[in-house]
Amino acid sequence: MALLVLFGFLAGAATALSPCVLPVLPVALSAGATGGRGRPLGIVVGLAVSFTFATVALVYVIAALGLPDGLLRKVAIAVLIGFGLTLMAPPLAARLEGWISGIVSRGGGPRTGAEGFWSGILVGLSLGLVYAPCAGPILAGVITVSASQSFDTGRLAVALSYGIGSAVVLYVLMLGGRRAIAPLARRGVALQVAMGAVMVVVGLAMLGNYDLRFQNAIASDLPSFLVDPSSGLEESASAQEALAELRGAGHGVKFAAAGVPPAGAGEELHLPVLGRAPEFVGNERWFNTPGDRPLTLRGLRGRVVLVDFWTYTCINCIRTFPYLKAWDARYRKDGLTIVGVHTPEFPFERDAANVEEAIERNDIRYPVAQDNEQQTWNAYGNQYWPAEYFIDARGRVRYVHFGEGEYGEKEKVIRALLAEAGDEVGSSMSGAHGLHPAAGVTTPESYLGSARATGFVNGLLRPGLHDFSAPAEVPPDHLAYRGPWRIAPESATAAGGSLELNFGARHVYLVLGTVDGRPRRIEVLLDGRPVGGAAGTDVHGGSVTVRSQRLYDLVDLPAVGRHVLRLIPQAGTMGYAFTFG
Repeated sequence: MALLVLFGFLAGAATALSPCVLPVLPVALSAGATGGRGRPLGIVVGLAVSFTFATVALVYVIAALGLPDGLLRKVAIAVLIGFGLTLMAPPLAARLEGWISGIVSRGGGPRTGAEGFWSGILVGLSLGLVYAPCAGPILAGVITVSASQSFDTGRLAVALSYGIGSAVVLYVLMLGGRRAIAPLARRGVALQVAMGAVMVVVGLAMLGNYDLRFQNAIASDLPSFLVDPSSGLEESASAQEALAELRGAGHGVKFAAAGVPPAGAGEELHLPVLGRAPEFVGNERWFNTPGDRPLTLRGLRGRVVLVDFWTYTCINCIRTFPYLKAWDARYRKDGLTIVGVHTPEFPFERDAANVEEAIERNDIRYPVAQDNEQQTWNAYGNQYWPAEYFIDARGRVRYVHFGEGEYGEKEKVIRALLAEAGDEVGSSMSGAHGLHPAAGVTTPESYLGSARATGFVNGLLRPGLHDFSAPAEVPPDHLAYRGPWRIAPESATAAGGSLELNFGARHVYLVLGTVDGRPRRIEVLLDGRPVGGAAGTDVHGGSVTVRSQRLYDLVDLPAVGRHVLRLIPQAGTMGYAFTFG
């Protein structure tokens, strides 16, 4: 926790030096340049307190009630414009100042030079609401994680340390601003009106998303640590470990020898004991078991168990299904139990009906556990989809493999563990075969939401509604939004725009859904021409109809090649991530 609090402080200080602090500076400088000497300190104290409240309470309530992601930003803009209009009307500003002084006096606050501190407190309390949208997405995730989790002192401490880190930097800026503005004190009223006008202009610019466009513009030319210094802190290994711990992810069991090919040849494999297999924990629902009752490793003792972590929109997982199903059909009667642990990546994959539909669509007949809270995932210390853990009849992990491939070795492991348990497996193999990723693919998995977006020529993506512009040509392995899109941390929703991708692959897949569950149509153009739709893809007559939240097969080419894909979706279509093969 101490490391996470320190991370929060440093991330807050870094955020105060990033472009997103620009809307706050006019307020801080103008308010801090007037009043008693204690006023700047009062402002930063009030800011830290109200920022903590905004992050912990408002963000949590917004998530819990399912309100729009941009609501907090709109509140901040309203407060900013309200401040500006008040300062532009000196009589109104004087009346507000008198009202604040009256509150301070009635509350027993000092009436002397320290009065500036208490009036600064009230300014800072409002300023925190303006500053809250600057919080990085990882910090917001630390505080709320999900609306279903309970609030605790740890989240409060992290938010407070973030606010204090920002407040310290702003305090230094205000002290410097006070010294710079001191010679203009005789023109205080004019300065106050000018600062108010700046606030209104900044607020209106934010209302039109021009601040986000500015950040996107400079992000394409500057290194990420100059655009958002806190991003490097948030993505550091130590911070990520601390964030995972705060989310409730235990250290789990780490299998040091995971992924190492088994020693030996043929059926005579030498499989080391990697550790005791963790039990299935925290699973919401089970499928394909008698009465949908949960299984336990203790209850499966004496059988060889293959635990497969997957999620239904993962193409790498989908390509393993033919092998898993073949092994289940060949070796179940000989003592093998395959358990698929469905740990979701996207929010809609938490829906039991969606998981059940995916199980039926892929004709999966072995047991599946729904691991929405990642408790079994964390118990194994897992980090990948797909990931396979081979457990012997005594409940010990003997072999682990991450990702696709090595199917021949995996079947040998199954046969060796069954033989070790005394089961007769015979000489015939399963005959499993299926799809493999194509060689020569250059384009990496590409997320459309702001939290993990990379490769966009539009620059740094921020949540909210944007009207994007992009160069005429998109570089290889890059993407471009054009026109209006609503960006969220995990997804992007079409609002009349298009999406272009310059890819090097044979297959192109995209996770899609719709905002209200109603079908939406997407025009699919490849190198400027409508895609005809190869057998097995979801494209027909140059378009795909999105009816459910799942992975859609958009492009199936004879070989890996360099092409430009353009998608023109109907408004309300949601995209999550591209994958390739």
